[in-house]
Amino acid sequence: MTLWPYGRPVSPDRPEDAPWEAAGHLLARLHRLRPAGLPGPLPVMRGPAKAARAVARLLAAAPGTPAAAVILRAWAGLPAWARDEAPMPRTDIVCHGDMHLGQLVRYPAPDGPWLLIDVDDLGVGEPAWDLARPAAWYATGLVGEAEWSRFLAAYRAAGGPAVRPGGDPWPELDAPARALTVQSAATGVAKAAAAGRELDGAEEAMVDACARIARLGVPVVG
Repeated sequence: MTLWPYGRPVSPDRPEDAPWEAAGHLLARLHRLRPAGLPGPLPVMRGPAKAARAVARLLAAAPGTPAAAVILRAWAGLPAWARDEAPMPRTDIVCHGDMHLGQLVRYPAPDGPWLLIDVDDLGVGEPAWDLARPAAWYATGLVGEAEWSRFLAAYRAAGGPAVRPGGDPWPELDAPARALTVQSAATGVAKAAAAGRELDGAEEAMVDACARIARLGVPVVG
């Protein structure tokens, strides 16, 4: 069990106020921590394992459906480490492990500085995985270019090591972003099947992105 301050979270009703710069800056600070300087050893970050569990959940909830077939084709094209079938390329960086805007709060509320909370999935691993969710949202059109650029620029300005300091970041981000897209699509389809409902707009967007990934067989972003 972990505890964190009770602060004011990002408002889901005002996405235009999302703190993209703070998110990039805080994530870069976390990635620059030295694992040896922490009080105890950290486990390996569980991102790829969580993606593999999402695919297993899909197979249990919606086997043989057209959406599942599309998602599995995209999954098959990922590198083995992103499917949790081989070690990650890096295990020397402290990673959040479940990075999204819901993990930021202002403390003290309501106007204190932004803090990065919820370290239940903290571990060492491939830092690009922490950028993968916003990268996938950008690649699927759920996040605009301006917001994505603000986040990436802040991360780089703070010395984040997940991507090269300038130029095209997608050589580092591509595999994690595709894996998070598959994870999100698999989770959405499994939830919809369990509830006996149709996919909502965001879930359909993720399945469509998996179709593009599977069709190309190569990076769809960048």
